[in-house]
Amino acid sequence: MSLIKSFFLTLVLLLSWQLEAQIQRVEPPYWYAGMKNTELQILFYGKNIAKNEISVSNDIRIIEVIKTENPNYLFVTIDTKNVAAQELVFTFSKNKKKTFSQKYLLKPRRENTALRKSFDASDMMYLLMPDRFANGNPKNDNHKSLTEKANRNLSSGRHGGDIEGIIQNLNYIQELGVTTVWCTPLCEDNDEQGSYHGYAQSDVYQIDPRYGTNEDYFRLATELHKKDMKLVMDYVTNHWGAEHWMIKDLPTYNWIHQFPGYAQTNYRMTTQFDPNASKIDTKLCADGWFVKSMPDLNQSHPLVLNYLIQNAIWWIESADLDGFRVDTYSYNDKAGIAKWTKAITNEYPNFNIVGEVWMQDQAQMAYWQKDSKIAAIQNYNSHLPTVMDFTLMDATAKVFNENKASWNDGLIKIYDNFANDFLYPNPNSLLTFVENHDTQRFNETYKKDFKKYAMAMSLLATVRGIPQIYYGSEIGMAGNKSKGDGAIRLDFPGGWKGDPNNAFTKEGRTTEQQQYFEFTSKLFQWRKTNETVHFGKMTHYVPVDNVYVYFRFTTEKTVMIVINNGLVTQSIKPERFAENIQHFKSGKDVITSQKFDIQTDFKIESQTALILELQP
Repeated sequence: MSLIKSFFLTLVLLLSWQLEAQIQRVEPPYWYAGMKNTELQILFYGKNIAKNEISVSNDIRIIEVIKTENPNYLFVTIDTKNVAAQELVFTFSKNKKKTFSQKYLLKPRRENTALRKSFDASDMMYLLMPDRFANGNPKNDNHKSLTEKANRNLSSGRHGGDIEGIIQNLNYIQELGVTTVWCTPLCEDNDEQGSYHGYAQSDVYQIDPRYGTNEDYFRLATELHKKDMKLVMDYVTNHWGAEHWMIKDLPTYNWIHQFPGYAQTNYRMTTQFDPNASKIDTKLCADGWFVKSMPDLNQSHPLVLNYLIQNAIWWIESADLDGFRVDTYSYNDKAGIAKWTKAITNEYPNFNIVGEVWMQDQAQMAYWQKDSKIAAIQNYNSHLPTVMDFTLMDATAKVFNENKASWNDGLIKIYDNFANDFLYPNPNSLLTFVENHDTQRFNETYKKDFKKYAMAMSLLATVRGIPQIYYGSEIGMAGNKSKGDGAIRLDFPGGWKGDPNNAFTKEGRTTEQQQYFEFTSKLFQWRKTNETVHFGKMTHYVPVDNVYVYFRFTTEKTVMIVINNGLVTQSIKPERFAENIQHFKSGKDVITSQKFDIQTDFKIESQTALILELQP
């Protein structure tokens, strides 16, 4: 009887061990053969999995196995150099006896994927919030495994917009003149409330089921590419959400920044380069949590950094992405985020990444752009190709209400913004905009004054950089941020069945919506094929009487832009602009097709912009 008991006890212990050690997660879930970086670090997660030894099939070399203080993790690095696409088998064993195995797929890469073309100054980017754009599949509005349920009556709730809704309205986006779509984060966010914005991610390898599937995301990229458009992912390196599965069972104590526990960032990004900054202020900025529900990731930890690098590359490959916008870029560990950025651009030499560096000073923003001479003073290089031009946004939020110019007011603020372009290593690689999902709506600031909208868009379409517009502005959408973020993130009219107004179609738009759309579409459709405003040089003239004149030109073509922000009609005297007008005789306005004789004085009405293609 004791022998039988002993046998069953051994069997129970063996079975309990096998159940205990079974893998719950493998990340990345698969990988690709033929990558430039041949060292692949795979995370295996399961109860007490670190008690195992590990081997892999097909003579694949294991470079390193890392065990942390948490026995539920194994980090296994293998050498994939010259390894063809195939299925690998990892064997886990204890005391030289196999406990279980795990298959792992190395997929073949798409042809020329490493040299994919990204976005640049020839593009126009359209920023949309998927939850608020269009509900193409009402069946996925809720998901049993996720806490927050759809409720359109809550301004901070989930409204049901999804990937399918974007796909169904790509013709609308294309008609607008868009060439690149930036969606706010689509990965799973299981916050109890406010999860629609997606910046508190709970699984960075999984599209939130309320938006669709990973396959749907790839399909979005595919459909965009069919229309010669690009897809930019909103990537978050600085933090995850408190509901992230790994935050609930940290691989190691310092996977996130702890003080111990929570401390909030001071948001003082100047501490990251201020030679006089105190150590505590510098630490609080970079290591403090953005908000309490978003634990701050420690990019200085090699395991964290490598995890973020591989996750980003995995999304580029698996979803066939064309670029990243990186949230809160300057809040990351400086050295860590530079290594992350360099690793991405090493793997994809043409890949563009735009970082959110929300500062109000050109020198401070220029610090974060790749090859900055300012940052070089401190032996720093972020390797970040593109930064967001927040100072231009700040100027456009004021100047069109400053109708009487002074030394500091009016369009001189726009002029001064470009006067500081010498600070940037590459001014053409700045993302320009008048608003985004975190700011006051432009049309709210200017009380839906179409003339001011038209002046701002004319400026955006013709200056250096990569223009970005925010969904809905092109139909006159407004919203007051003081009433909460939901007010600047309203549902696009027509995106939901039963909406009384469908602004996705000409027939469904109101007269006002059509006025905004028709102007925006005509302007950016023109810009799409005009290399002069993509990469041409710029000469601008000090504004006089609140009239700003500048030229974009190449050896073949010249475009003259005149913006009259004043309240009276002004006369333009061409002799002042002779160095750019040169031999040209006339200019044709791209919006109205009206011709102007630019060899003699000509008039421009108040609160108006002219975009003149010059002709001999």
